[in-house]
Amino acid sequence: MRRFLLSAFTLLFLGGFAGQLAGQDFSTHTYRADLDLDLFLPTQMEGKDVPLVIFVHGGGFSGGQRSSGHTLARSLVARGIACASISYTLYVQGRPQDWGCNGQLTEKIKTLRWAVTDTWAATRWLADRADEFGLDTTQFFLAGSSAGAETVLHAAYWPRAVMGMVPHGLGADFTYAGISSGAGAIVDLNLITAENTLPLQLFHGTADPLVPYGAAPHHFCAPDASGWLMLFGAGVLAEHLDKIGGTYSLVSHPAAGHEIAGYYFDREPGRVADFVLRVLEGRHFQEHIVVPKK
Repeated sequence: MRRFLLSAFTLLFLGGFAGQLAGQDFSTHTYRADLDLDLFLPTQMEGKDVPLVIFVHGGGFSGGQRSSGHTLARSLVARGIACASISYTLYVQGRPQDWGCNGQLTEKIKTLRWAVTDTWAATRWLADRADEFGLDTTQFFLAGSSAGAETVLHAAYWPRAVMGMVPHGLGADFTYAGISSGAGAIVDLNLITAENTLPLQLFHGTADPLVPYGAAPHHFCAPDASGWLMLFGAGVLAEHLDKIGGTYSLVSHPAAGHEIAGYYFDREPGRVADFVLRVLEGRHFQEHIVVPKK
């Protein structure tokens, strides 16, 4: 794939709005109506296409902002990895109770589908401009915290022709290179098989009261709750990948809660770069790192 060096002037006219203020280390682009992404590119690209991490922020699908991915992005570009932190449809904004136990299951799934659809649309937008930005489309990774982690796990494994809310343009033949999930979970382990498994990095507190570390209902809702939704968290995901021969790195925090969702993206983002580079080296690993409670 060819790479072109872009002037600040050129960036203003790439597809979608692009703006980069003086002294700003990223450019902002509109990838779909009213939805933007902040793109960070390594300053030294050495004439070759670089890997990309697409970051999806948390916030219970009702809040949060893409700027929460900037610390991670700056850490990644320092290691030669591009990063795009995206905004997405906050379907339950203004009504966060609909994401809780008293919400409706169909609305919960719709909430997740909108976020996943936007992630696919952002991926397609970036892939279409890979030559211009110097990105390697075979090395696109996903990362997310909390709601964003749930989003990226489903973006990697949900069937795109079925689960998209609107046309997103990302074909079924596109494959992500790996996933980094902070307190994420998936609705169906059967989505992940030996044939389609991707390298997976997992951070999770074992006592998370919102997104289960093991297999449990979302928010640990009662069985008769209208918003009852079964989820499979990091502990179960790692066990599943172990059985099917997948590559994974699980970092678990005994007795810790949901605060682990964003911890590594904010406080130790170098772990994400380490994971990306290990995957790109072609390494296979199955590891569980237990972080003692302080």
